[in-house]
Amino acid sequence: MLQVMRDEKFSIKKRIKSFSYAFAGLKVLFCEEHNSWIHAVAAVMAIVAGFLFRISYMEWIAVLIVIGMVISAETLNSSLERTADFVKAERDDRKRDIKDLGAAAVLVCAIVAVLVGLIIFLPKILALF
Repeated sequence: MLQVMRDEKFSIKKRIKSFSYAFAGLKVLFCEEHNSWIHAVAAVMAIVAGFLFRISYMEWIAVLIVIGMVISAETLNSSLERTADFVKAERDDRKRDIKDLGAAAVLVCAIVAVLVGLIIFLPKILALF
């Protein structure tokens, strides 16, 4: 497989087609994975708050990085869970651990995102009072 890829010539058409696969993956994520909805709502709220509070460019960078981090972690976790279910349908301690570790990665990213949000938005919210 690797040798076949090396022998293939670079193709703009194939690179563009690869984007359609990525967008199909996002569609699966947001249409079939309920936890992604929570992350999407939180992302929209952070973006709206960013505009309302007129956050700085550096604050925007931090907000966008953590949004991307959480959505990416959720995407990878969903892929990991589906792979584990595909490989072994029945319950198993190792499968449980694999899924729990993936969920832990999402949790860590989400906690960091909340902390970044608090650092950026809490002083601005408190300044209103």
